[in-house]
Amino acid sequence: MKNYYVYILSNASNQVLYIGVTSHLIRRIYEHKNHLIDGFTKKYNVKKLVYFEQTSDVDSAIAREKQLKRWRREKKNHLISQSNPDWHDLYPDLVESGG
Repeated sequence: MKNYYVYILSNASNQVLYIGVTSHLIRRIYEHKNHLIDGFTKKYNVKKLVYFEQTSDVDSAIAREKQLKRWRREKKNHLISQSNPDWHDLYPDLVESGG
């Protein structure tokens, strides 16, 4: 069974958010962190993983990504703060655990 992830990245000051979906979270965040992807995250230095969800259904992952993108910033902040109150970068723990 394949897993899909909806994730939220932020910049160092938590002023900018990026929401994406992937089937390989560790690789995708690595790409963002090392500026291997041209575009928004590279331009605004958005590379801190602050939130993610996992599902086995690609359609629900895409639908959730679209839903989160429509949310107001306040609601996104609340979602992140519920599971990651200090907005730490979750990537090191994810890599350590093997994702």
